[in-house]
Amino acid sequence: MSRIAVGGWQHETNTFATLRADYQAFAMADEWPAKQSGQAMLDTVAGVHLPITGAIRALKERKDEIVPLLWCSATPCSYVTKDAFERIASEMLQLLEQALPVDGIYLDLHGAMVCEHIDDGDGEILSRVRRLVGDGMPIFVSLDLHANITPRMVQSATVIDVFRTYPHVDMGETGHRAAMYLSRYLENPAPLFKHYRQIDFIIPLNTGCTLLEPCRSIYRVLPDHISDSVPSVSLACGFHLSDIFDAGPAVVAYGYEPDDVQAAAEALVREVYGHKQAFHDKVWPVDQGIAEARKAFDAHGRTIVIADTQDNPGGGGSGDTVGVLRSMLEHRLDNAVFGVMNDREVAATAHSRGVGAELEIELGCKESAAGGALLKCRAVVTALSDGNFTATGPMYRGARMEIGKTAVLQVEGVRIVVCSKAVQTADKEHFRHVGIEPGKMDYVAVKSSVHFRNDYQDIASRILVVAAPGEVHADPALLDYRFIRSGIERTALG
Repeated sequence: MSRIAVGGWQHETNTFATLRADYQAFAMADEWPAKQSGQAMLDTVAGVHLPITGAIRALKERKDEIVPLLWCSATPCSYVTKDAFERIASEMLQLLEQALPVDGIYLDLHGAMVCEHIDDGDGEILSRVRRLVGDGMPIFVSLDLHANITPRMVQSATVIDVFRTYPHVDMGETGHRAAMYLSRYLENPAPLFKHYRQIDFIIPLNTGCTLLEPCRSIYRVLPDHISDSVPSVSLACGFHLSDIFDAGPAVVAYGYEPDDVQAAAEALVREVYGHKQAFHDKVWPVDQGIAEARKAFDAHGRTIVIADTQDNPGGGGSGDTVGVLRSMLEHRLDNAVFGVMNDREVAATAHSRGVGAELEIELGCKESAAGGALLKCRAVVTALSDGNFTATGPMYRGARMEIGKTAVLQVEGVRIVVCSKAVQTADKEHFRHVGIEPGKMDYVAVKSSVHFRNDYQDIASRILVVAAPGEVHADPALLDYRFIRSGIERTALG
């Protein structure tokens, strides 16, 4: 039995967004649990679909002793403040120092954290952990598929393993895999070799979806590169909204024979380059997309799902833009729902007035810096909620969501779900908890880019990704990068 320190810290940083992640953003609950440490951390993440939960399960299966550090996350947004990073890093390092001696460390990180004072937040925390515990300590890490894997991360970690699905339905599986590898390694600590290779083109957020080509094929063959001599091979697609030197896709591999490790990694690299021309996807200009949605419903007579991709809080959006909603109203869509919309003022007003009240409201655009006017309209309050519910979809399964005061507002043929935080609409319970069954709607518009697909594809006769003004810029070719390394190609969307 080994003694394993376990912790996690998640943030995906959109450096083109406005709102920053302060300490409170990590301390509070939203889609994921609030910041916790020690035994409270173990209790809080239990039953929630997270990498750390899978890791804890693996270590229990192996009869290892689990030493909990801390776990926290914040909804993707702009830079993590210096204060937040230093406070959380200090706490994690202090907890680890108090826990010593340990035999190994498992960390649940994202891989795309950018701070006000440090470009590579994940690399920095790994480097500080490494300095504390020394070169001989095994540090095994799981990362998000959208990690920008840096040389510093690879240097500081013993092994990095990465999600293989987007939407991320294998988070628990990845944590389980990484922790199981760590536990087995401690039983037989043979020398490990690593190979790291960056890809020199950007993969746009939308085209990294593993339900669609080309990533469906790439990740389907990824396990073929794993063998007894090379037990870990990973591809991270990168996060194109982090403007840092090492942004972009990368491959990492680990094993016991250096030639085999290099060969496996380079074979996966060739697989990615072989699909390079396929990393394009159709993103509809908003008015064309909504017009197409109407035509698609007329043709199929079943639910059309519309993705408001550029205001996706899961990519750093404020969740309060109204470009898609305005177009839905202008095209007079009926039996439609839009959400979830971040506007705590309107939600509070609806709660104070009650169900049945008619309101004159100014909706949205209170936090976004993406442009576009707010929506002035008359609305009827049709439902209210405290915003507390448990997710049931494949990605967020078990998450006890706390999205604040929530209201359903009826404006003509569109029901608008308004909450009090920026949250990605990737689970049907966002609508069901206020009495709306998405599969009974003609049109469902969600503030999400890809994560909604696993829970919504069964009801959708068609999915349309539309681009209205927002801070989750879908097309890397249109971004003004300042810090990314020279020579990296920016894939343009169709």
